[in-house]
Amino acid sequence: MLIDLVDVFGRQAMTGNPLAVVRGGEALSSDQMLALTRWLGFSETTFLLPPTDPGADYRVRIFYPAGELPFAGHPTLGTARAWRAAGGVPRQDGVIVQQCGIGLVEVREEGEELAFRAPPLLRAGPLDEEDAREAMRVAGVTREQVVAAVHADNGPGWRLLVLRSAEDVLAAQPVARATVPTDVGLVGPLAPGGEATWEVRAFFTKPDGTFTEDPVTGSLNAAIALTLFERGEGGEGYVAAQGRKVGADGRVSVRRTADGVWIGGRADMVSQGGTLTMG
Repeated sequence: MLIDLVDVFGRQAMTGNPLAVVRGGEALSSDQMLALTRWLGFSETTFLLPPTDPGADYRVRIFYPAGELPFAGHPTLGTARAWRAAGGVPRQDGVIVQQCGIGLVEVREEGEELAFRAPPLLRAGPLDEEDAREAMRVAGVTREQVVAAVHADNGPGWRLLVLRSAEDVLAAQPVARATVPTDVGLVGPLAPGGEATWEVRAFFTKPDGTFTEDPVTGSLNAAIALTLFERGEGGEGYVAAQGRKVGADGRVSVRRTADGVWIGGRADMVSQGGTLTMG
């Protein structure tokens, strides 16, 4: 087996969300994949496999420390980059088709960036009062700061709090521990005139109950984009910033076109083809 390391959504190299991509792991069981994911300690690890759908270029299984995900954003872009770097050639020029738990996902090559088509939300609409209170509690924000509290589930079961401002997002004080699973996202507008127009933070619970902040999160940004466009915000596209509270400097580009909403960013190879042995 071989392992690649990819830095995804960084504003520049080594400022994004790290991803491990395992190639040649067809013989691994789900338990072994999960054990390796936990040992590596990244927010996600992917396993690049031959496709079983004739319309796909490859198949990927996406694991995070608490289990397997049907879809996630930075693993999608990072796996596509690793597949191309290993010699993968898409059937359609400039368009990679990934098979994952939610089905087929298109990934476009756009210069230095890759972009995936945002999958539809599995669940949308307002949070009920109990869910809203709990999301606010664990994220460490007040009701006065919240403009909207909604479901934004596109695989990970995101509960999204739209806040008054980026300052409110950055001031949030999340709890140290939460139940498994708990996925909460925050988004608020930045002051006009900068490179980015929205500030994002994402929190999830590790198997030991630790409530952890993710550096840069593709699935959440995809869910946020669909939510903002539905609310009449976001124009035809925007750039989101994420990660500054955990030492990252992420940038996520969002575009709305006639054929969908596209979530893009850099995906830089850090290491390729390291030998991986599991006893």
